[in-house]
Amino acid sequence: MFVDMPLDQLRAYLPERREPEDFDLFWERTLAEAREHELNATFVPYAADLSLVEVFDVTFAGFGGHPIKGWFLKPASPSGPLPCVVEYIGYNGGRGLPHDWLLWPAAGYAVFVMDTRGQGGGWRPGDTPDPFPGIGPEQSGKMTQGIFDPEAYYYRRLFTDVVRAVEAARSHPAVDSEKVIVAGGSQGGAMALVAAALVPGITHAFINVPFMSHFRRAVEITDIDPYGELGRFCAVHRTRVEDIFATLDYFDCVNFAVRAQTPALFSVGLRDGVTPASTVFAAYNHYAGPKDIAVWPFNGHEGGESQQALEQLRVARKLFG
Repeated sequence: MFVDMPLDQLRAYLPERREPEDFDLFWERTLAEAREHELNATFVPYAADLSLVEVFDVTFAGFGGHPIKGWFLKPASPSGPLPCVVEYIGYNGGRGLPHDWLLWPAAGYAVFVMDTRGQGGGWRPGDTPDPFPGIGPEQSGKMTQGIFDPEAYYYRRLFTDVVRAVEAARSHPAVDSEKVIVAGGSQGGAMALVAAALVPGITHAFINVPFMSHFRRAVEITDIDPYGELGRFCAVHRTRVEDIFATLDYFDCVNFAVRAQTPALFSVGLRDGVTPASTVFAAYNHYAGPKDIAVWPFNGHEGGESQQALEQLRVARKLFG
């Protein structure tokens, strides 16, 4: 069934934002601290038994200088520097195996896949630990890890990794640093939106069924995880609910959206109980840059799947030829 507002209301839905006064300073300082560590991006050739694609096992320094893993794939015989798609991964998934990421190399582009620290135990394996101590009580998963303090919150580290991943991708000699797309779905969609807001000069953003948007409404209209983790945590820490949301305001995609100038293609499923449509439209309608959205009325959190990928390929072809 449809789980949210009618489409005409969704297109007009522009909720009030709650933005910390020091939002920009918080992220400027966080990224400046990360850049005190050398990027140290390494690309080690990896035998993946893919004769038409070159594969590299990637490591780069993310938040705190922590080593973050990834994959870099490119066509085996390209001519000149290539456009590159930086891919971010959905909640509880990891980088998996190289042959999971053949779409963009098959289209003639490079792809840089960022592994997600401390995740990769739910549906695709990952290889990056999260070496951050002293985080306090939490629900299972990552949504509440360190949530009483924005400095310690898990997504401060992850969103910093997001920015450093683009820097690492641009550092590869086979990549045209002026032709970079960021892409992802669900948590990965949120990460792509964050990159669009925090990294200058990105060509386009593909933001599919984005998570991490309009938290207050999300926990009111869905109990499905990952938002369900927040609801259960608030039920236990009932006297600190405002402290919880005060932290989340630093990480809400609606607050990044108003800062994003990168052209973007969003997607939304109107039967999505994981990231309800109103939370997606909250980010989309606040998004400051040129934008379009693919609406899939009868789909849930899967969104447009392969059809959405086809739309993205068409956008990339128009951009890069």
